[in-house]
Formats: sequence, structure tokens, C-alpha cells
Amino acid sequence: MTNNDILRRLRYLFSLNDLKIIELFQLTHYDLKKTDVTDWFKPEEEKSYLMMRDVDLSILLNGIIIDRRGKREGPVPEPEDPLSNNMILRKLKVALDFKSDDILELFESIDKKISPHELSAFFRNPNHKSYRFCNDQYLRHFLKALQTKYSNTLGKLPVPHKDQ
Repeated sequence: MTNNDILRRLRYLFSLNDLKIIELFQLTHYDLKKTDVTDWFKPEEEKSYLMMRDVDLSILLNGIIIDRRGKREGPVPEPEDPLSNNMILRKLKVALDFKSDDILELFESIDKKISPHELSAFFRNPNHKSYRFCNDQYLRHFLKALQTKYSNTLGKLPVPHKDQ
């Protein structure tokens, strides 16, 4: 999956318009031009299509976390570059305040079984012997499960309590 594909799915899930995306970037103290946002959503064949960089997707995910969970004390987290699927999954888990059981239920809801051990391996340190790389298929299934479960609520995912 490309970062632009992930962005499109996040736009649907979180009901993000161009101005909201710019606002999320500003929450992490980064400025973004509206033309960059519109160029990310253009078809790849168009001349002005812009490939979203890992650092841009990381900034957006950090902004979603701040928007949904509230700003933590201290400095804003630095965006990761390069950004792995494991990091994307972790950031979405934090933003949605999901526990491992919530994620396992999501996978089960679309008939994609994943064991608790397999899931925990995605969240381990990459240097850990039990670390497992989250391939595109798992990330795609996770995003699909979110879309399926929350499509009845018009793309409105539950908002965690900001006082946590």
C-alpha cells in the first residue's frame, strides 16, 4: 500500500476534509499547503500528483492522535522517517484507544483470524526476537475492518476520553 492509499482510507474513516488535514498538521507544528493536500488525492496519472512521504503520513497520524486523545505534556513527538506498517498500526491503535482485544475483534469481524501472539509481535521492538513485520495485507485488512465496522456511523469513529 502506498501512503496515498492509506491517506485515502484515513480520510474516509475520520471524515477528514482538506482543511482538517491542514489543521492536524498544525497540531504537530508543521505547516502544509492546501495544494499539497489536493495533489495527494489526485490520480497517479496526473502530472501534479504528489506522492505522500513517510514523514508526512507520520505527521498526520501524530496529528490524529493529538486531535483525538489530547496533547501530552512535553514536546510533540518527532515524525518517523522511514515509517513502517507496524508504526502505522501502533499510531492508529493509540489514536483510537484500542486494546489488543479490540483489534482482534476487528480482524475477526471480517473473517481474518489473527492470534494474540501474532498481533503482539507487530507491536514489539524491531530488535526483539519475536518481532514480526506487519505486511501490507494485515494493514489493509485492519483498515477494511475499521471501515466495515464504522460505516454505519457515517465514518465517525468513537472518540476516546481526552483525559486519559
